[in-house]
Amino acid sequence: MILVFDLDDTVYDEMSFVRSGYLAVSAYLENKYAIQREFLFSLMMKRLSSKGRSNVFDHALQHINQLSKNNIRECLSIYRLHKPDIHLNPEAVRCFKRFKDYPLYIVTDGNKIVQSNKIKALGVEQYGIKAIPTHRYGLHSAKPSPSIFLKISKWENVSNDQIAYIGDNPNKDFVGIKPLGFKTIRIMKGAFKNISFSMYHEAHLKIKSLDELTVDLIKQLINYN
Repeated sequence: MILVFDLDDTVYDEMSFVRSGYLAVSAYLENKYAIQREFLFSLMMKRLSSKGRSNVFDHALQHINQLSKNNIRECLSIYRLHKPDIHLNPEAVRCFKRFKDYPLYIVTDGNKIVQSNKIKALGVEQYGIKAIPTHRYGLHSAKPSPSIFLKISKWENVSNDQIAYIGDNPNKDFVGIKPLGFKTIRIMKGAFKNISFSMYHEAHLKIKSLDELTVDLIKQLINYN
């Protein structure tokens, strides 16, 4: 029996990374233009709340009359490469401890440096977790590709149906691996928590919290003997 977890909005709150990144960019702009970081951070958060993540830095830079391609690139670089101030959800810590006697993995998409920084900041290695940014193996390995999951099956020398994957995004998390026998669990958190999906995209099981995952439940899901 093997558990594989998604990262963002599954074991920690992704918005905490966004806020951490905005704070880092605000500090950079304060140092460069002598504009209070609290004001800049407020601009970014208001833009995020009203328009989403797109063009947040463009908007803030335009507001302070410093909009340029170079400044946008600098802000994006700082955001992506900063040391994030993020923490595992308490329920994730309890879950990792509950399954400490079983192989545990994290599989996450996105820029491999960004995701690696998140993994390091969260300290998941102390729970014996092997964390894998999919882009380390090439962009083609990102979900919904089953590539990394098939590697885990091979590494652990188990059949696909002995692996349970927990994620939050049915657009990509389950559709590529469910037909191959992997067991899938959707945690109802993050940006997709209130969205319904077809059975084609949906997981075998839905939970509201990682506290709901027990050894007996996972064994039942994967027909563990």
